[in-house]
Parts: sequence; C-alpha cells; structure tokens
Amino acid sequence: MVLALLCAPAGASADGGGALAPTSGEAKAADQAAPTPVVVKRGDRGAAVRKVQSALGVAADGVFGAQTEHAVRRFQKRKGLAADGVVGPQTRDALGLEPFARGSVGRQTSGVQLPRMLRLIAECESGGNPRAVSPGGQYRGKYQFSVSTWRNLGGEGDPADAAESEQDRIALKLYRRAGSAPWPNCP
Repeated sequence: MVLALLCAPAGASADGGGALAPTSGEAKAADQAAPTPVVVKRGDRGAAVRKVQSALGVAADGVFGAQTEHAVRRFQKRKGLAADGVVGPQTRDALGLEPFARGSVGRQTSGVQLPRMLRLIAECESGGNPRAVSPGGQYRGKYQFSVSTWRNLGGEGDPADAAESEQDRIALKLYRRAGSAPWPNCP
C-alpha cells in the first residue's frame, strides 16, 4: 500500500483500496472548487467566536465552550439547519455574519503532536473542521479522508463523526507513510 501511495501521480486521491487513483478533473474540481470557508466550533477562541456569541445573544468572551455550542445548536434547530453546533457557512449566513478571516479563529489542539505540514493540510482541506464533508460527500472529516482510506488505516465508522484526536492520529499515520501525496491539492 505504501508504494502505491508514494508512486501515485499528482492529482490523485485516496480510493477504496487505500492506494491513490486518478480522479476525473471535473469531479475533483467540483469537490474542491471554492476555498474552504473558516468554521467556528467548540474549543475555538478569538474574534470570530465573539462575533458568533454577540449574534446569538450570549456572553461574548471569545471562547467557544459548552454554552456557546448549546446556543448554536438551538439557533440551528430554529432555523431548520443541521444542529451540529458548528458555525459553518449556512449557520454563519443565517446569523447575518460575513465570512470569517482565517486569523480570527484560534484552534484548540487535539493533544496529538502534528507536523506543521499536516496542520496546513487540515486547514486547506476543511478549515480545520473535523465535521466537514465535501460537496460530493466522498471526502470526510478534518483531513477529507475517503471512507475506504480511513478504514484501511484503522479508522472505524464515518471519519466526520470520529473524535478530532482520532482523525489527527489517522492522518499522522497516513502522513508518515506517504507524506503529503494523499492531499494533492494542498501544500
């Protein structure tokens, strides 16, 4: 499996066998066309969190904790949105907020020691959102794993439902085997 990953051409992505397979240009372009928006979630800190808190009418301390997550879920339910507690583009728009700048959100770490390159890949792939799902649904979680690659590396269930620390652990395992090759559209 490692040789297949390392020898894959640029522009390939993880497939069902754990190796890389070329993707159609149109399919990949549709899945990766727009830059990934910055999301705000539990554990985050900063100006974007304060904006969300102010829009929700909760104490704007800049720390996305349990109270803020609860308020986000309640708001999402009222608006008929997926009540995941994460402020992505739909929730942000419903709150009447402009897109968040990358520097306006501080991330809490998962406890897994990650190389700088892997942190950059996560930011590029999903904005660091462990619940992210690509528009076509094929790539899932913080590192946009295919389900087959996720399972081949020891993950269980849906990557987007896994704990962030588990996603970090699996991504680190893949990165140690193949470097950044499994993420051809990111640094």
